[in-house]
Amino acid sequence: MRCPYCTNPDTKVTDKRDSESGARRRRECLKCEKRFTTYERVELDLNVIKKDGRRQKFNRDKLFEGVSKNLEKRPFTTEQIDEIVDDIEARIYRIAKDKDIPSSKVGEIVMDKLKKVDKVAYIRFAAVYRDFADIDEFKEEIKKLK
Repeated sequence: MRCPYCTNPDTKVTDKRDSESGARRRRECLKCEKRFTTYERVELDLNVIKKDGRRQKFNRDKLFEGVSKNLEKRPFTTEQIDEIVDDIEARIYRIAKDKDIPSSKVGEIVMDKLKKVDKVAYIRFAAVYRDFADIDEFKEEIKKLK
């Protein structure tokens, strides 16, 4: 693994953590002594079936972006968001089992996780995902949280 700072090929692993979706490694460059994180993930061919019937290749980056937007200005680090996305991704792969998965199921999984980690992010996501027609639907969802 090359150092992203000085491109030196000699690095050492200082910490390793495994999760369902892969491994995270903290590395240190043996030349410049800077630290960085690498991720090892399993990538499977999985398609998401959109509401209109189109198939789209599952994209972890798109999932990360969506979750990040809903957690914007909330007390979460990028590493914590990455762990949340790891959990969501692992659950998607467990449910899909190498098959296609409907986008509605992906949305439910994201909502379920956000509901557990941050109620504000959950409401933000639900407002768009469920397409609230008016303020009463919004209020009703907040009441369910209490």
